[in-house]
Amino acid sequence: MALVRLPVVFTLAAVLVMAQETMDWTRFRGPNGCGISEGAPLPDRIGPESNVLWKVPVPLGHSSPVLTGTKIFLTAVHEDELVVLCLDRNDGRELWRAKAPRPRRSRFDKRNNGASPTPVVDDDVVVVSFPEYGLLGYDHDGEELWRVPLGPFNNLYGMGASPVLHGDRVFLPCDQQLKSFLVCVHKRTGKLLWRVNRPMATSGHCTPVVWAPKGEDPQLILPGSFYLDAYDMKTGARVWWVSGLAFEMKSVPAIHDGKLYINGYATPLNQPGNQIDVGTFKDALAANDGDKDGKISREEMPRSRASRWFGFVDLDSDKLLDAAEWQYMRDALSSMNGMLAIKLGGEGDMTEKNHVWSYRRSVPQLPSPLVYGDVLYMLNDQGGLIVLLHPDTGEVIVRGRLEDAMDSYYASPVAGDGKIYFVGQHGKISVLRRGGGLKPVSVSDLGEQVYATPAIQEGRIYLRSVSTLYCFGNDQGAGGR
Repeated sequence: MALVRLPVVFTLAAVLVMAQETMDWTRFRGPNGCGISEGAPLPDRIGPESNVLWKVPVPLGHSSPVLTGTKIFLTAVHEDELVVLCLDRNDGRELWRAKAPRPRRSRFDKRNNGASPTPVVDDDVVVVSFPEYGLLGYDHDGEELWRVPLGPFNNLYGMGASPVLHGDRVFLPCDQQLKSFLVCVHKRTGKLLWRVNRPMATSGHCTPVVWAPKGEDPQLILPGSFYLDAYDMKTGARVWWVSGLAFEMKSVPAIHDGKLYINGYATPLNQPGNQIDVGTFKDALAANDGDKDGKISREEMPRSRASRWFGFVDLDSDKLLDAAEWQYMRDALSSMNGMLAIKLGGEGDMTEKNHVWSYRRSVPQLPSPLVYGDVLYMLNDQGGLIVLLHPDTGEVIVRGRLEDAMDSYYASPVAGDGKIYFVGQHGKISVLRRGGGLKPVSVSDLGEQVYATPAIQEGRIYLRSVSTLYCFGNDQGAGGR
C-alpha cells in the first residue's frame, strides 16, 4: 500500500519543501542553488569596519553557512577532528558542536580540505558530508540520527559536492576518477533508497539543483563530465541529458525562466581552437608500444602538448593507459570550456533540441553563474574579470573587471535587495547594483582569505573567512526570527 501511494506523497512533500526553499538559505548557494534571497534591505558596503553586527572565530573549513530561522550550521576541521557547528543567528555564540568520525586521511588539493562540502538543513534534520567519512544526519539539538559511510574516494582535488535535501530524501553526487555515482538516502534514517552509477563523470564537484516540471514529479539536475543529467528523484533513473559540457565541472547551475545556465572550464587546451587530437589508441599502440603489452606507459607517451595529461587520465593510477583511458583523453582534449544555456525537459538525448546558446570567453572554473534582474553574471576565477550576458540570447552586455578588486575568486556571487556581492579569495568585497553596470557601489577589503560563499537571509549577510564568521546588516537588530 505504501509503495502505491509513494509518488503522491513524494510530490506533495516536494511542493511544500520547494515553497519553503524559496524563502530560506538552507543549502549551498541558497534557495535551489540560485544565490538570491529577497525580502529585506541589505547594506551597500560590508567589510571589517562596515555594518558588522557580530563576528566570531570559527575553525578551518571551506563549507558555506546554511540557516534556519534561529541557527547557523557549518562544518570544520578542528585539532584534527571533523566537527559540525551550530551557532545562534542573533549573536554567533556556539550552541553545540558534534564530532564526526574520521577513519581515514585524504590528500586534498591546497585549495580544498576535509570540510569543504556545505551542510543542508530543513525543519527536521541537518545533513553533512565529510569526504573522509560519508554522510551524517543530526537533529537540530546536535544528536546524531544516522551515519552512512562512503568512499574512500579517488578524486585528484578531493571531493567537493554538497548534499541536497528534498522532501524526505537526501542526494549526494560522488564524482571521482573511476566509479562515480549518485546516492539517495532517507533523511530521517539514512536508509539507502537508491544508488546509480555515473560512468562518464570524473573529477567533478558539482552540487545539483531541483527542477519541477509543471504537473510532473521533480527532477534532480546534475552537471558532470561532458554531460548535464536529469534524474528521476524517486528511482534514480536518468530521464534526459545534454552533452557538450567541459570534461571537468565544478559550478552549480542556475535556473531562470525555463532555462538552465552552467559554466565549465577545464584547461587552456579546452578553449576553442586549442583542441588536440592524439589519434586512436590503435595507432598509438602501433607507433609507440615498444614493449608490446597493449598499453601506453609514460615513457611511450607520444611527445606533444598532451604529454602532461598522462597522470590526469591514468584513472586507475597503474602508470599505464589502456584503451578506455586513451579514449577518455581524446574526449577530454576535444571538449570545450563554455557557459551554456540549456532548455529544460525532454526524454533521452536532448542535446540538439535543448541547446540554446554558448559563450566561450573568460569562462570561470569555480564561481557559479548568477541570473539577477534579467542579467547573467559570470565571474572569472582570476583578476576580477566579469562578463554580463543577456540570458535569452547570450549577447554580451558588458565585459570588464571589478574595479579595485583584482583578486582570485572561489566564492560564487550572491544577490538580494537589488545588490550583487562578490567576495575574493584575499577578502576583496565588491557590491554592484542590479541593472547591468560594472560601476561598484562599494569596494572593501576584509583582510582575510575567503573560500566560502556568503549566505543571505532577512537583511543579514553571513560570510565565513578561513578563521571568522561575520554577520553583516544595516542595523543592530536580531539576525534571526
